[in-house]
Amino acid sequence: MQRLYNSCRDLDKRCYEKYALTEDILMENASLGMANYIRANFSRGSSLLIVVGVGNNGADGIVLARLLYGYCSVRVYIPSPLKSDMAKIQFQRTKRVGIEFVDDIIESDIVVDALFGAGLNRKLDTTTQDIIGRINRLQGFKIACDIPTGIGVDGEAMPVAIYTDVTITMGALKESLYSDSAKEFVGDIICVELGVVRDIYEIPTDSYLLDRDDLKLPSRTSLDTHKGSFGHLAVISGVKEGASILSAMASLRFGVGLATIVGEPKTLLPYSIMRDSYLPYNTTAIAFGMGFGREFDSDIVESIANSNIPIILDADIFGSTTIKRFLSQTTREIILTPHPKEFVSMWRVIYDESISVATLQSNRLKFVRKFCSSYPDITLILKGANSIIAKDKESFINPHGSPKLSKGGSGDVLSGLIGALLAQGYSSLESAINASLALVVASDSYNGGSYAMLPTDLIEEIGKLEKNSSTV
Repeated sequence: MQRLYNSCRDLDKRCYEKYALTEDILMENASLGMANYIRANFSRGSSLLIVVGVGNNGADGIVLARLLYGYCSVRVYIPSPLKSDMAKIQFQRTKRVGIEFVDDIIESDIVVDALFGAGLNRKLDTTTQDIIGRINRLQGFKIACDIPTGIGVDGEAMPVAIYTDVTITMGALKESLYSDSAKEFVGDIICVELGVVRDIYEIPTDSYLLDRDDLKLPSRTSLDTHKGSFGHLAVISGVKEGASILSAMASLRFGVGLATIVGEPKTLLPYSIMRDSYLPYNTTAIAFGMGFGREFDSDIVESIANSNIPIILDADIFGSTTIKRFLSQTTREIILTPHPKEFVSMWRVIYDESISVATLQSNRLKFVRKFCSSYPDITLILKGANSIIAKDKESFINPHGSPKLSKGGSGDVLSGLIGALLAQGYSSLESAINASLALVVASDSYNGGSYAMLPTDLIEEIGKLEKNSSTV
């Protein structure tokens, strides 16, 4: 798990004041991190084009040119007059080395984007947009200095951005690198240090990036157990029975002792899944909403709403005012798992305010944080390319989502995984984090076509996670 920050300005300032480091020292280390990456991955003599902006991001690029002169065939393109004092100082230093400055964008083995850094808060002008388009058409390997030019403070393209193969970001990880929109542009993300190790550079935060190895599986280590030791998940069935069946199957694969579908499904159930018309007396968690439909006025819904059993809510519930009954329950373990369209529906029900999916996606963290400030006892997963898991003031981004998961039924599997952990006694936040990670790690393990994975394939891979992790 790694720390995330909205901005690193305060961290840089702290370095100046606490460690007596200078802007010059931080810049030298930032550029050295990029230079080390290039030396490790490209052979001597490779052609290198560095496109330089007017500010300190451009200054980083100019320092890089000096550090790699003699190793690469370095050319620097500066489309506009330099403005920052550091950029001007670095320009004078680099000129003395003998760097070649060019007056146009030239095809090269490596292209470094050092135009704009983090913190962009305005739409780019047409001249810059044209430069971005020309860089995007180059065939060379593209590296972003700190953040791809065009990605704004909220992670949105402003309105265009450079598509990079690698982003080498400075000092600490920025939230804007992990928006759904930025995922298309950033490539692999590498963080380099700025004169002190990250543990010293960074300060406490409530925002985190999840790593794959943060996954904790519900492994069975005690020998004296029985099926009742691992909980009983009740999955509420509705008009689309397949959704509840997938959730129940996934929960069994993820270690729950018993799974019962509650309702009157007409589909023949797998032998391992039980059926009941009411909540079983020994239910330890409930999964509700997936495939349920729009009729929330029923005895079973009433019994669920009046219960204090831990519950995962998904899908159709987010468009119903019934959601308000659950949100008012402050002592219950509750997890919500909307995708963006469902979140927008829930927002309208809760706040009587209409927002578009595009508005939500342009600043997902802002809306998640507002929701969690209103309902600090609820755990929320806003699904997406980079899912956000949040409760109260803490937020966690899972950046490992795969296009393989973009298929009906993946969300039902996730609900089953969450329900399995809730039923086994995990807290709502632990259940949300570990189920979200299990889903993406399992999808990575599927070795069929990128378009081919079925929810049942995903469930099969869930069953192999423990074995796969033990052989790594």
